[in-house]
Amino acid sequence: MNSAPAGESHLAETPVFNPWLVTVAVTLGALMGALDTSIVNVALPVIRANLGVTVTEGAWVTTGYIMALAIVMPLTAWLAAMFGRKRLYMACLTIFTVASFLCGAARSLPALLIWRLVQGGAAGVLQPTVQAILRESFPQEKQGMAMGFFGFVVMAGPAIGPTLGGWLTDNYNWYWIFWVNLPVGVLALWMAQQFVHDPPHARARRSEAGFDGLGILALILGLGSLQIVLEEGQTYDWYSSNLILGLTVLMGAALLFFVWWELARAPKPAVDLRILKNVPFATGTFIGAILGISLFAGMFLLPLFMQELLGYTAMKSGIAMLPRALVMSLFLPIFGMMYNRLGPRLMVGTGLVVVGYATFAMSRFTLDSSMTDLLWPQAMQGLGFSLIFVALSTAALATIPRPKMTSATGLYNLIRTIGGSVGTSIFATMLEGGIQASHARLAEHSSPYRLPFSMAFQQVQGALQLRGMDPFHAKTATQQILDGLVNQQGAMIAFEHTFAVSAILLFTCLPLVLFLKRPHMGAVRAAEQHVSVE
Repeated sequence: MNSAPAGESHLAETPVFNPWLVTVAVTLGALMGALDTSIVNVALPVIRANLGVTVTEGAWVTTGYIMALAIVMPLTAWLAAMFGRKRLYMACLTIFTVASFLCGAARSLPALLIWRLVQGGAAGVLQPTVQAILRESFPQEKQGMAMGFFGFVVMAGPAIGPTLGGWLTDNYNWYWIFWVNLPVGVLALWMAQQFVHDPPHARARRSEAGFDGLGILALILGLGSLQIVLEEGQTYDWYSSNLILGLTVLMGAALLFFVWWELARAPKPAVDLRILKNVPFATGTFIGAILGISLFAGMFLLPLFMQELLGYTAMKSGIAMLPRALVMSLFLPIFGMMYNRLGPRLMVGTGLVVVGYATFAMSRFTLDSSMTDLLWPQAMQGLGFSLIFVALSTAALATIPRPKMTSATGLYNLIRTIGGSVGTSIFATMLEGGIQASHARLAEHSSPYRLPFSMAFQQVQGALQLRGMDPFHAKTATQQILDGLVNQQGAMIAFEHTFAVSAILLFTCLPLVLFLKRPHMGAVRAAEQHVSVE
């Protein structure tokens, strides 16, 4: 039982070092983990060519990383209790850095996949641990600023990843996308050793950790199957494949068993699911999942639209996507400082409206959209995401007692990551189905018995014959040209519908904003004392 006075307990939690030194030390690790979720994508064609593998096999370089990251994230609190948070953080930094070197040194696909799994597992610990450390390093009134800086780092990684990866691959070689982590990892390790410390409650609870073997096994089977289904479902035509069907059954059974076991039977659960009874945390986590769906869906759809329909190069489409990252990098710290003045409801509600409106504006893109037409909705999205991210993560975690902070950040980041994977999969399937449906509807009107189509056909055929093509080949070429236009317009309609659905999804979260509120510090400290007594 903790009998220390409240003031004494509070002083014991005060960091030894300037919290901004701690912030720089730990966000270097978060930056590397976030960067490696996207930096590999642009180099995949080169990696596949060098290693002599197929597109499906090469895709596992990305899939394996995300799968390992998602599995380890919710286990962060248990691992921290087993080994100590600082020791765990430094160990995972070391593992991540060494695995990065070995990924670059790999000269076969199996070797690269093994080290990407190791790298992803280490990255899965870094982000929630960093978030927990930052929450405890700053007083309540400055946590908005801390979350703003953290948000900038986490969002900057995936944003600059494709551009940096493309530059390194073009000017050096693909293995430099992994080796770029080495100097950052060494610096992060040194700074963590100097400035990061375990709070008293973390040191006191190390002996309480137990090994929840059944829970961990069920979690690995459930999340592993989920990631494979989401990543490979479209490739195997979803449930027409026995493999996808079997993995879905395994996923459902494993996750249901995991929830039952952790809540009802596990003597010392590996994942504290009871945190979800905290209404602000559960609300913020759900909105974060929807935010992940929208953000990752946009990162998937926009480059595809620009390259497939507008004819942009990979580098040009990467440049066209910079406004969102630039606006976020500018406004995240500013909104972090404004959090205490504006509060979570106003910031998250306004942000959802801004992002929803900008996403709906994307549903008005056409084949004639200019670069300017593409830039301003993304800039507005960056503004909206800045408002949401700072306030949402701060409000969701504000009422969590410090001893449970690592568990909470692990769940929060896991559900947002799964939201991104689910969103990418859903919108990819929706886009493919939409293209087929739109093409079928347009093809119904592409009949020689319809006067507008017949006139267009004759005009194109006549123009080709005027250029010297004989009637037979002119007719064949005209059919191909008009079919290509139908395909293009069908794809455009499908993109418009998909962006509109993403916007509607964001607007549906608005009523949930009412459940977000500023915490009363007396209630938070009472909850912390209750946890320490338990």
